[in-house]
Amino acid sequence: MADPRQQDTHSRPTATRRRLLAAAALAPALTGAPAGARALSAGPKGRAPARPVMTTLADWADVRSALGRPGDMKRFMYHTGLPRRDLTVFSHGIRINPALALGTHVSFVRYADHSTLMMGDAVVTEGELQHFSDVLHEHGIMQTAIHKHLLAHKPDVWWVHLHAHGHDPVTVARGLRAAFDCTATPPAQPTTPSPPVDLDTAAIDAVMGVKGSTDGEIYKSTYVRRETVVDGPVILPPGLGATTSVNFQPLGGGRAALSGDLVMIADEVQPVLVALRRGGVELVELHHHNLTDEPRLFFVHYWAVGDAVRLAKVIRRAVDITNAVPMPGQVGS
Repeated sequence: MADPRQQDTHSRPTATRRRLLAAAALAPALTGAPAGARALSAGPKGRAPARPVMTTLADWADVRSALGRPGDMKRFMYHTGLPRRDLTVFSHGIRINPALALGTHVSFVRYADHSTLMMGDAVVTEGELQHFSDVLHEHGIMQTAIHKHLLAHKPDVWWVHLHAHGHDPVTVARGLRAAFDCTATPPAQPTTPSPPVDLDTAAIDAVMGVKGSTDGEIYKSTYVRRETVVDGPVILPPGLGATTSVNFQPLGGGRAALSGDLVMIADEVQPVLVALRRGGVELVELHHHNLTDEPRLFFVHYWAVGDAVRLAKVIRRAVDITNAVPMPGQVGS
């Protein structure tokens, strides 16, 4: 097993090479060329897996109406966020900003075979979990993970991964709405500009090699796997179900609470866990997001509190163990 401590001795990609690697992450979904040496798995009855196609907001008007909430486009994905602003959650004495770890979200993707994939992650309280699950089942929406993003916290909250694939996205959207309606998930609020983040974001970007983004008061760095990821009969577009996320919640004085997850293949899991622990990062959960992905992907959720730039260096060492590149459009300078 590789020693994660040696990652510091490896030369990091230049800015130009990072841009090329990020572009390569998109190439498989657009051109059909598999990333790396891994061939694409065959879909149903030996057919090649379906590829995602670009859409516009107008293509999802019926889904938006069925969900009862506005959404936006994130490259191939029609995305809707449902942050749990109604919850006041504390973990290790820190009040959790909804954008750090309490954001329900669902995404829809259209495919060349005219099918649609929905994937999402729902935040529910322990008291909501069973009824929420029942309603999902009644509407044919799969659960692919029920897990934690935080260590000890009050009130008890669970995170549920959602999955549906077929040719009727409006029916899926109605099922999602029925499930969310049995929780206290609040209605959508008008979008407002994000305030300045009270962190040295330039230093964080330099360490992470990613141009971060803001979500309210939270600063986020995102990476995607370089491989083409197939889930059953479809190819997942970069950014859907196979991302590494690093989220910083400012605490003042350059300190931050970090919460996020790293995506790994099996051979990377133990080196990543060791690297995180040697950097003082706490491990929360090791799990899957999907049931039929290829390559098989594992995700580790983590938690840390301390100097934001120092913690960024720890997370970067762990990210460098994995075959990940910055999310297209977020390559650092």
